[in-house]
Amino acid sequence: MIPTLLTATSVFIIAFIAAPPVDIDGIREPVSGSLLYGNNIISGAIIPTSAAIGLHFYPIWEAASVDEWLYNGGPYELIVLHFLLGVACYMGPPVAAATAVFLIYPIGQGSFSDGMPLGISGTFNFMIVFQAEHNILMHPFHMLGVAGVFGGSLFSAMHGSLVTSSLIRETTENESANEGISTMAFNLNGFNFNQSVVDSQGRVINTWADIINRANLGMEVMHERNAHNFPLDLAAVEAPTNG
Repeated sequence: MIPTLLTATSVFIIAFIAAPPVDIDGIREPVSGSLLYGNNIISGAIIPTSAAIGLHFYPIWEAASVDEWLYNGGPYELIVLHFLLGVACYMGPPVAAATAVFLIYPIGQGSFSDGMPLGISGTFNFMIVFQAEHNILMHPFHMLGVAGVFGGSLFSAMHGSLVTSSLIRETTENESANEGISTMAFNLNGFNFNQSVVDSQGRVINTWADIINRANLGMEVMHERNAHNFPLDLAAVEAPTNG
């Protein structure tokens, strides 16, 4: 993600400022898009690659010269393709990961035989061979990714702990200072701020927490209508006892 987006951003800035006119329609009528060629922030643009190029892949080394590459709008393709790779990495980690091991790596190696096998042991074999051939554990971007994942988990835990301990200072019979340490699979519930604002007469002033609570109750009874005909959450007073 980092190298592709840095490349796209750098070329975009340079081209927006100083790129020469581009023959966008392929009819020898170049269109100016950069600031140094008479445009302002509103009218400036990275002019798309020439119609003469069509859908062809047009990297710098395919052109006879850099001047030709600029004239045909090469920077547009460079920016767009790098940007798409960067967006795939940023917005779609599973998409980026699958594309990397099933398509990009085989293309780079020249054969689909180097792609990741579709199996558990095959995946581990791919990882070990990849380390042996490329020493990925010593790659700075891999180190950065590992630190990011572990660091993100650490900071998420610290943030949750701080918020929880700020809202609930001590354990009482109604709530525990350990609230929020569990996970969704083990019945973690959000903090209960229902009917938490009242006026001087003790009348409830509804907040967004109460609105959310009503929506939650509606979803609950629709989801399991036989189990929630009379949701316990709707009880306004304690049930009478015979004692």
